[in-house]
Amino acid sequence: MDLSILWFLLIAVLWTGYLVLEGFDFGVGMLLPFLGRNEKDRRVMINTIGPVWDGNEVWLLTAGGATFAAFPEWYATLFSGFYLPLFLILLALIVRIVAFEWRGKINTPGWRAWADRAIVFGSYVPAILWGVAFANLVRGVELDANYQYVGGFFALLNPFALLGGLCLASIFLTHGAVFLALKTSGDIHTKAAKLAETSSVVTLVVAAAWAIWAQLAYSVAWTWAAVAVAAIGLLVVVITTRQRREGRAFVASAVVIVAAVVLIFGSMYPDVMPALNPDYSLSIAAASSTDYTLTVMTWVAVILTPIVLLYQGWTYWVFRKRISADHIPEHTGLTFAQVTARKDEAGAAQV
Repeated sequence: MDLSILWFLLIAVLWTGYLVLEGFDFGVGMLLPFLGRNEKDRRVMINTIGPVWDGNEVWLLTAGGATFAAFPEWYATLFSGFYLPLFLILLALIVRIVAFEWRGKINTPGWRAWADRAIVFGSYVPAILWGVAFANLVRGVELDANYQYVGGFFALLNPFALLGGLCLASIFLTHGAVFLALKTSGDIHTKAAKLAETSSVVTLVVAAAWAIWAQLAYSVAWTWAAVAVAAIGLLVVVITTRQRREGRAFVASAVVIVAAVVLIFGSMYPDVMPALNPDYSLSIAAASSTDYTLTVMTWVAVILTPIVLLYQGWTYWVFRKRISADHIPEHTGLTFAQVTARKDEAGAAQV
């Protein structure tokens, strides 16, 4: 197999890992205002993803780095053309990270409320905008003969792309609800399972509308197989959430995301950046690095990827047990008054 095609497939695999793993912790953040009716419930929800959310984001960093190294022309066109939505995604991710890390530092309801708002913001914005971005890659964007994006920001917000954003957000929300039902016990488990039962039906309708539109308007014949797999997966999610079989529902939800990535990248092939005018589309061959660069990257991937997978798999195994409100200790953070008092004491001691 040509190395440039191999790396196109490997980048699709990296995006699959990111969307499957980061998808459920985005979903948990999106559900925070609906299922976290009290402080203990909110802490249970956050603690289900606490040990893994930052590791899940490594897949995004790796996908971006691999794109830069393997397809520099694609990276340049993508990041210049999609600059504003990607900037908004990055901002939302930073806000979300800070909220996770600092939420428990100050023991006041107001502080935690602002942190929760930041988590919700940092979960919805990337979920929607990633869907918008990938839908535009399926549809094609306005490129000129030099592979420069010439459409504005609002050209990316076309009906097909907006439906794609709604589709991915709904998939993540259901994925997160199923994950919460799988990872919790007690009251939060009951509420998450019930919500997953409802949201899975909505997700089925929205995803079916986008996938059929994508397939009929922008895809090739063989990607109907991906649409069929996604449809079967969503039906399994609907059925298993009603049967309260959270493990099977989570696997089926992950399969749906895998099928969606196959549909997206299959629709793009043999281009990495399809254009509305096919003559200006950026192909895999035109965007690729040299064979020497791709060879070195391949050897690095062969050596390091199994190590990363083993480590991340071990992390999930260690934190595999369900949690409930009974496992949540009392807050240990300081109040603002205590922080101020300690600063005053430190200042007086120096004098």
